Amino acid sequence: MLTIWGRANSVNVQKVLWCCGELGLAYERIDAGNEFEVNKTAEYRALNPNGLVPTIEDGEIKLWESNVIVRYLAHKNGNGLLCPPDIGTRFDAERWMDWQATVFWPALRPLFIELVRTAPAKRDPAVVSKGMKLCLAAVRILDERLSDRTFLAGDAFSMGDIPAATTIHRWYALYIDHPELPNVQRWYNLMKQRQPFREAVMTPLS
Repeated sequence: MLTIWGRANSVNVQKVLWCCGELGLAYERIDAGNEFEVNKTAEYRALNPNGLVPTIEDGEIKLWESNVIVRYLAHKNGNGLLCPPDIGTRFDAERWMDWQATVFWPALRPLFIELVRTAPAKRDPAVVSKGMKLCLAAVRILDERLSDRTFLAGDAFSMGDIPAATTIHRWYALYIDHPELPNVQRWYNLMKQRQPFREAVMTPLS
């Protein structure tokens, strides 16, 4: 059986759990990361030398990096349900997965840490201000992209939507100003209609 190492409230683990839900995959999840500290053990470091979550074991295959895991599961399972069979569409989806990792999440993570994991008295207003600006710039890119298509890689939901939508949920959950961005809001509403998204992603921030 597929084994997923990682705490369920991790944004990166949630991508993988959501993907499994969409594909109907059975798995065993082992708490790791933050307060569970399993990721500091020699056993875990042998699986993932970075000591981060998630990590998966699927028979002889062991993988880390959440977006890579989503790609792997989507490619292996579902007969093209999440991994587009058309090469152009597939790599369009892959591009948005990389964009989430290199643009959107680096913008949101410092803001998330300040507003969710830092006591109000200790928050750095400069970090908050910068994070809000960078996040809004990234979300505006999403809004433009979605102006003429239903999902990030076209007319069908795909693996390309999973990382960005997991991140956009956290952005909307923060107590900050969210300007009217109709295309992103429409797309986000579609995500909220998906039961695997609600179960894996729409949980309290921590």
